[in-house]
Amino acid sequence: MGFPVVRPRRLRRTPALRRLVAETSLEARQLILPVFVREGASEPTPISTMPGVVQHSRDSLRKAVAEAAGLGLGGVMLFGVPEEKDARGSGALDPEGILNVAIADCVAEVGDALPVMADLCLDEFTDHGHCGVLDASGAVDNDATLEIYAEMALAQAAAGVAVVGPSGMMDGQVGVVRAALDGAGHQDVVILAYSTKYASAFYGPFREAVASSLQGDRRTYQQDGANVVEGVREALLDVEEGADLVMVKPALAYLDVIRAVREAVDVPVAAYNISGEYAMVEGAAANGWIHRDAAILETLTSIRRAGADVILTYWAAEVAQRLL
Repeated sequence: MGFPVVRPRRLRRTPALRRLVAETSLEARQLILPVFVREGASEPTPISTMPGVVQHSRDSLRKAVAEAAGLGLGGVMLFGVPEEKDARGSGALDPEGILNVAIADCVAEVGDALPVMADLCLDEFTDHGHCGVLDASGAVDNDATLEIYAEMALAQAAAGVAVVGPSGMMDGQVGVVRAALDGAGHQDVVILAYSTKYASAFYGPFREAVASSLQGDRRTYQQDGANVVEGVREALLDVEEGADLVMVKPALAYLDVIRAVREAVDVPVAAYNISGEYAMVEGAAANGWIHRDAAILETLTSIRRAGADVILTYWAAEVAQRLL
């Protein structure tokens, strides 16, 4: 009986050998922590569908951001939860609105030690919950929304933001935001474009996190989950318009899209490990069906292996501590 000469198992024999030949790394600098800040909150408010995640008060947000900087994370992405909403999303433009004051708080706390990023979208601020303003028929008005996005970008830049994240999937949003920023002397503000964002069943917990008022759905502007080529086209358009990074969202159901986008563009690619993906792992682990810690690392490694250079994930701080 012959025995194998080639034995791949040799390189799997010990943890040290497996670490030596690992093809994909997971590092704190590659992780961005999404955080929610709630106007008027005096203490953190737990989000029932996302165990371990909270709507921060301004004070607790500052502490979370300082911790993120100390852990060497790649950044924090801020989402505001206002007390009042209207049809135009006016709170997004108000210098004293919750998102803009939170940006200023975080920048004052960490300076340049951690990139402070902010979601650039109206859905948290509109009483109808859509990512743009509506026309007389009730449809989202793309071009009228772009005008507001430009104003929102300038408000965030004035607050000190390092990175804006246009996430509404309006045609031309990156070009309009880039022109507005450059025209006002904010040419150093980075654009992380939510370029390839799909209409997804996995956004449910996020809507609790931002107290969404959504009526209907977003399928006329978010992408159809059946389409890969369209997703690549969206990313290429955003790069052409001036995006510094592009994003695929969600991550786990779209790993093939992450790979396709990574191969198509010459800028860094981000992926958002979204609320529903987080909740599934946490829920299964709470029931004892899976090993939580191992599942988290396997999930994030799969997103990196697919081609994401950076990952937005609610586990960012926890995983960074484990990687120390």
